[in-house]
Amino acid sequence: MEAFLKQCEQSGDAAYGALRSLLERLEDPITRTGARIFLSDLQKRFASKEESERCLQIYHFQIQDIYLEQYEGFQRRKKLTMMVIPSIFIPEDWSFTFFEGLNRHPDSIFKDKTVTELGCGNGWISIAIAEKWSPLKVFDLVNSCRIFLPLNHFHKILNPNPDAMSKMITENASEEFLHSLSNYCALQGFVEDQFGLGLIARAVEEGISVIKSQGIMIFNMGGRPGQAVCKRLFERRGLRVNKLWQTKVLQAADTDILALVEIEKNSPHRFEFFMGLVGDQPICARSAWAYAKSGGRISHALSVYSCQLRQPTQVKTIFEFLRNGFKDISSSLDLSFEDDFVADEKIPFLSYLASVLKEVSFFPYEPPAGSRRFRSLIAGFMRTYHHIPLTADNIVVFPSRTVAIESALRFLSPHLAIVDEQLSRHLPRPWLTSLNIENAESGRKLEEVTVIEAPRQSDLMVELIKKLKPEVVVTGMAKFESVTGSAFEHLLDTTREIGCRLFLDISDHFELSSLPSSNGVLKYLAGTPLPSHAAIICGLLKNQVYSDLEVAFVISEEETIFKTLCKTVELLQGNTAIISQYYYGCLFHELLTFQLADRHPPAQRNGELSKASKVNGLSSSTISVLDHAELAISESDESPLVHMDVDKIFLPMITPVKAAIFESFARQNITESESDVTCGIKQLICSSYGFSSDNHTEFIYADSPVALFVRLVLCCVQEGGTLCFPTGSNGNYVSAAKFLKANIVNIPTNPNYGFKLTETILTDRLKTVKKPWIYISGPTVNPTGLLYGNEEMQKLLIICANFGARVILDTSFSGVEFNFNDFDAWNLGATMERLSSTNQTFSVCLLGGLSYMMLTSGLEFGFLILNQMSLKDTFHGFAGLSKPHSTIRYTVKKLLDLIEKKSVDLLNAIAEQKQLLASRYKHFKQTLESCGWEVVEAQAGASIVAKPSFYLGKTIKMPKDSSGIQEIKLDDSNIREAMIKITGLCINSAAWTGIPGYCRFTIGLEDGDFKRALDCIAKFKSLVDN
Repeated sequence: MEAFLKQCEQSGDAAYGALRSLLERLEDPITRTGARIFLSDLQKRFASKEESERCLQIYHFQIQDIYLEQYEGFQRRKKLTMMVIPSIFIPEDWSFTFFEGLNRHPDSIFKDKTVTELGCGNGWISIAIAEKWSPLKVFDLVNSCRIFLPLNHFHKILNPNPDAMSKMITENASEEFLHSLSNYCALQGFVEDQFGLGLIARAVEEGISVIKSQGIMIFNMGGRPGQAVCKRLFERRGLRVNKLWQTKVLQAADTDILALVEIEKNSPHRFEFFMGLVGDQPICARSAWAYAKSGGRISHALSVYSCQLRQPTQVKTIFEFLRNGFKDISSSLDLSFEDDFVADEKIPFLSYLASVLKEVSFFPYEPPAGSRRFRSLIAGFMRTYHHIPLTADNIVVFPSRTVAIESALRFLSPHLAIVDEQLSRHLPRPWLTSLNIENAESGRKLEEVTVIEAPRQSDLMVELIKKLKPEVVVTGMAKFESVTGSAFEHLLDTTREIGCRLFLDISDHFELSSLPSSNGVLKYLAGTPLPSHAAIICGLLKNQVYSDLEVAFVISEEETIFKTLCKTVELLQGNTAIISQYYYGCLFHELLTFQLADRHPPAQRNGELSKASKVNGLSSSTISVLDHAELAISESDESPLVHMDVDKIFLPMITPVKAAIFESFARQNITESESDVTCGIKQLICSSYGFSSDNHTEFIYADSPVALFVRLVLCCVQEGGTLCFPTGSNGNYVSAAKFLKANIVNIPTNPNYGFKLTETILTDRLKTVKKPWIYISGPTVNPTGLLYGNEEMQKLLIICANFGARVILDTSFSGVEFNFNDFDAWNLGATMERLSSTNQTFSVCLLGGLSYMMLTSGLEFGFLILNQMSLKDTFHGFAGLSKPHSTIRYTVKKLLDLIEKKSVDLLNAIAEQKQLLASRYKHFKQTLESCGWEVVEAQAGASIVAKPSFYLGKTIKMPKDSSGIQEIKLDDSNIREAMIKITGLCINSAAWTGIPGYCRFTIGLEDGDFKRALDCIAKFKSLVDN
């Protein structure tokens, strides 16, 4: 005994060594008995409180009792006996407060549960939990309490990793070093580091990954950062927080708070201290520092928080995604919600988005009519909740109901349409002012829709229909009329009688809810098929999180209308934003996922009462355009096609793009400046093309470049202009212009010059054109993949200016250059400024996108830059443009900021993708040439054009549309159909490229599809050979 005490008396380090030796003897079965007797004698020697204090002063250790209960009953008060040395946490206010907080929980809280304790003092909390609450297991991760287990008749401690601390603390660590561990505040890489809460934040996130779904995390936290900051640390990570207990403790004298004073100096944040233990008004860190320097004692709040995951499975999925390479955006995550309905909507979507971004490397090809999964979910909701037997093939998705209405009116081209006044406000201005009168100036009749506005009340609407006899009616329903189906039936009957098409908007009465209110229209459709002359429009607006996030769908049970709507949305919009479809798809899925499938028998419906004898149909010109346009091909899930016929890139999505997408939804309360992309776009077009802008320049944004191009075509038509396409332009753009009844002229291109415009040919053609609008794809020409250099483009613009032409300069397919030497990069600013000043009618409309430049893999964004005032006025006359949502703008701004900062990660990722495309091009070119195709040498982009020389004039057998086999002679137009039916490979024929004899392929496919495409090319060759 005396030798032991003599060793302890030397220093704290010596006492620590002596106690470790004693612990080794206690754990050795051979020496355990003697060591236990020795420990008991040591405890008796310092039994009183005074002797215990003297022991600490002289021998640098202390045997101390802590009472767990405040009352005495029939038994003695429960207590714990501890062996304490200064280098381990001495029980003080922090751990006592924590235990008091635990006491606020019911006694059953830990019973038969597995409990883990981390950093709560010297380990007495672990033993207290085991003593009082009867858990199944207790894990002390630091394991500093083994030496006093025998004092409390505990024989075993469960430690998941006994060697964990030994990696951090050596056997001969000094007492000072051990004590310094109590003042841990190393930066952990979290936003909470600035408040000294980084370690707590790390513990929370690591706890989320291991805790069970119904598990509880309890934290002891100092309140210096302020109660709001402490609480938000948990809530923004998806935890429900309950403050169990709060008290005040004196600020440790050895803790310097000058760092907190400095934070206050450089930010609006104020920390919370108190003057002494009785002060009830908080003071800031600067005041507390001054008070303490003058001899005052300062204190701060100490709180115990109990936390549970709000939606455990989804929150765990979110944090698993963030841990795998996206930790940098965890500071933006905000899962705190005042409204549970908002949480129930957003957290599942973030979880779904995290799963999508983790599991898929790109956004896959989706039909222009909308994601098949999304359309199936809508149909499933209609079947389950409203008993309407719809399928995905009855539903077409649009960016908004305004776009849906305008699209319907464009393909029907009625002379007269009546539109509900609440739905007409965003329709084109010419429609709302036109009376189909003769245009004296041009001497021709405008092929214009005339829209008459009408009140939203069925009896007044019916009266107007009977009097005016329109060809199309678009209307909503007043709330009092929507409860029953009588008003709807009255409209159906009236429009049927006069052969008028009816589009009924139910947006205001459609609820995404597990208990949707009564809806007369949907009740009617449950019992009766939708008549062939009618369709339903529904805009999805009623989500809890984003009031401005809209997707619309149209329901039609008439096959012709369904197919026409599909083609129309492809020509005029391209696609509806896939992220928006994901968002609402998640809501539909949540409403369907808990229900048993096929629990109800299919609804029995009456037959359609009677068809309209004569209904407004499609014009012959519209039918001709849609029939000859090479648009999306329907495919089944069982026989997927390989799409080399779409202007999209499906390469793996680079990490910065994934991070920006997720962060845009993980954030809350995004400000307008945080989603304002204009500065970034200005910088981009200036650095990429030398395109200058000033105070008169207007920047317009849309979901895709296609929608902006369509608006420019409408401006051309409105001005009576002639739209000039070089031979070898984007086939979909040419078809869209024809669909919109534009006056089109083709400008021949020189095959010896890579099918690019030349000065001579352009000059000759413009001599014969009135009010020319010239479409030029550049620097990358789509679809040939050639490049216009700076000098070439300047010469072309000079010619355009000489003829007072408007130029649509389409850069949306540019940004991926891979097969060129010393490309003459564009620097058009000075030239355009000079040309604009010499000819007032000349202007350049710069059209662009980011899917090629930043390889955003399916994430669409379009921008348009206009400089001329008269053109801006004309453009805005065509309202209803579908604008990108704030989350998309935020994503784009993040990426533009990274480009401006020359982010190594982003630039390297883009460079790798360009190298991949270069490799793809080389491989695919070799395959085509080996299979009898003549390939035009490409320099950029994701398109290749090639001539099927070997195949022209040869015969091949292929399946008929219905059944059987047919034999055809191959030419540059039918080779597309033959390849699809025989191999499942979709390409564009010469009818699409506009270049006689040349087809188009896109190579920006996913790896598996690219390999399938190579196999299809070889298979087709072998079949023709045989």
